[in-house]
Amino acid sequence: MTREAIFTGDAPAAIGPYSQAIATGGLVFCSGQLGLDPATGNLLDGAEAQAERSMLNLRAVLHAAGLTFEEVVKTTIFLADMNDFTVVNAIYGRYMPDPPPARSTVQVAALPKGGRVEIEAIARRP
Repeated sequence: MTREAIFTGDAPAAIGPYSQAIATGGLVFCSGQLGLDPATGNLLDGAEAQAERSMLNLRAVLHAAGLTFEEVVKTTIFLADMNDFTVVNAIYGRYMPDPPPARSTVQVAALPKGGRVEIEAIARRP
């Protein structure tokens, strides 16, 4: 099975040895997206701004793979503080189609660069 790396300059470049996404076998596995401004690489302030930017970054990676949120089948949201759940959930909900994909949300000890939100996705190619 072949693997195709997906890259776009409209989302932050990887900050480690990983790809923004990998396409294989009809699926696209999108790496977690932080609330980083792709132009500056800087983290936005606050959970709300970071969640919005995470979704925009994820949308850009999906677009680079020729996909939209309509093809997303599973997401995972990582929160540095579960108290941010309500605000992040509201922002996430504005981007996801009906019916929304399967999802897990977990609180983690820490995120890269001191982020408060990271969102990853798995999508299917039609």
